[in-house]
Amino acid sequence: MRRQIDIIANTDWLTIFLYLALVAFGWLNIFAVNYEPESGSFFRLENRYTMQLAWILLSLIVAVLIFIIDSRFYIYFAYPSYALGIFMLLIVLVIGTVVHSSKSWIVLGPVSIQPSEFAKVATILAIARFLSSYNIKLSRFRNIVISLGIIFFPAALIALQPDIGSVIVYGVLLIVLYREGLPGWVILVLLAIGGLFLGILAFSQFIMVTILGILAILAFAFVTKRIINIFWALITASIVVTALLLLNRFTFMNFSNYLILLIALGVIIFAAFIYAIVKKNKMVYLILIMLILSVGFTYTVDHLFNNVLKEHQRHRVNVMLGLESDPYGYEYNVRQSKIAIGSGGFSGKGFLQGTQTKFRFVPEQSTDFIFCTVGEEWGFLGSFGLVIMYVGLLIRLIVLSERQRSSFSRIYGYGVLSILFFHFAINIGMTIGLFPVIGIPLPFLSYGGSSLFAFTIMLFIFIRLDSTRKAYLV
Repeated sequence: MRRQIDIIANTDWLTIFLYLALVAFGWLNIFAVNYEPESGSFFRLENRYTMQLAWILLSLIVAVLIFIIDSRFYIYFAYPSYALGIFMLLIVLVIGTVVHSSKSWIVLGPVSIQPSEFAKVATILAIARFLSSYNIKLSRFRNIVISLGIIFFPAALIALQPDIGSVIVYGVLLIVLYREGLPGWVILVLLAIGGLFLGILAFSQFIMVTILGILAILAFAFVTKRIINIFWALITASIVVTALLLLNRFTFMNFSNYLILLIALGVIIFAAFIYAIVKKNKMVYLILIMLILSVGFTYTVDHLFNNVLKEHQRHRVNVMLGLESDPYGYEYNVRQSKIAIGSGGFSGKGFLQGTQTKFRFVPEQSTDFIFCTVGEEWGFLGSFGLVIMYVGLLIRLIVLSERQRSSFSRIYGYGVLSILFFHFAINIGMTIGLFPVIGIPLPFLSYGGSSLFAFTIMLFIFIRLDSTRKAYLV
C-alpha cells in the first residue's frame, strides 16, 4: 500500500548537493582546458565549455522533469526502456558514425548521441524490475541465467561496435546480483575466469596450460584424498613426454612442445575419467570438465585478443601488463597524464595555470583524462577533495539503497552505485597508469552531453524513488 507524502521534504538534498558540486567542478576544469583569451565570445558554441554549460542546464531541466513524473512510472517503464535501449544499440550498428575506431555514435546535425550510455540506465531499470518481481530468487539457476542475460545482452551488442570499455562496465552489475542473493561460488567462478584471462594475456599458452594441469592434478589428489595420485600423474606425463620426444628424434615426427604437453595432459585426463567411472566420484568429473573448459578458454582469449580488440587496445593492455614499452606511442597519454598530475604538487599550479593543459600535451584532456587537469591545476589537495566528494556520494548511495522499503528501489540504487563506482575507479586508475586506457568518462566531470545526461538521469531517478520511500507502509 502507498500513502501520500511530501516529496520535497523527503528528497535527499545532500546527494543533490554532491551532484551539483561535481558538475560545477567538472565545468571549471573543462573551462581551464579549453579557455583561450583570443577565442572570442564566451557564448560561441564552438567552445567546449560553452557546450558543456548548455548540457548542464539541459541536464538540470531533465532532473526537474524526473521529479515531476510519478515514481511508479519508472517501474512500469523499466522493460519498455530496456527494449528501446536495445533498439538504439541495433540502430547504431547500422547508421552509426565511427569515432576513434568505434561505431558508437548517432550524429544528428550538430548533436551526437552515444546510445551505450543511455543503455546502462535502461539495463539497471530492467534488472531491478526483474529481480523485484514476485518469487524471483537468485538461488535458482533459471533466474541467474535470465539476470545475466539482461545484463550481458546489451554488452554483447556494444562489443560489436566495438566499444570494449563500455562492455566491461556492465560486468560490475554483478555487485547488484550478489547483493540480491547470487551464490558466492558464481562470483568466484567469474573472478577465476577474469584471473585466467589476465594470465593468458601475460603468459604464453604453454605456461598457462602447464599451470592449469598442475592445479588440476593437485585438486584431483585433494578430492581423492590420495597424495600418491600426484606421483602417478607425473609418472604418466613423464612416460608420454619421453615417448613423444623419442619419436621426434628417431622418426620423421615433429611434435611441438605445446602439442606434446596437450597429448600428455590428454592421457592424464583419460586416465582420470576412467578412475571417476570406476570410483563414481562426481568431484573428479567436475575437476576434469573445468580443466577442459579452461584449456579451451585459452584459445578463446587468444582469438578475442588478436581478432576482436583493436590494435591500439591490444597495445594498451600489453603496456599495462609490462609486456611492451611504447613511451612515445600508446604509452604517451598515460605518461603525459602522470607528468601533469605530478607537476601539480601539493596545492597545484593554480586555476588556468596548467602548462601541460595549456600546451595540450595530454590528448582527450576534456574527456577521458580530465582528472590530470585536476591534478595539475588543483594539486594533491584538489585531487583528494574530488576523491572525497566521489567517495561521499558512493557512501551516501549505499545508505539510501539500504533504507529503501521497495525492493525495486534498493536494487536500482545498487545498480547506480555500481556503475558510478566503476567509472570513478577505472577512469582515475587510467590517468595514473593503474588500468589500461579503455575510454570511459569520469562521471559528471568529463565533457560530453551523452554521458552527463545518462549519469544525471540515472542518479535522479534513484533520488526520485528515494523521495517516495515512506509511501510504502511495509
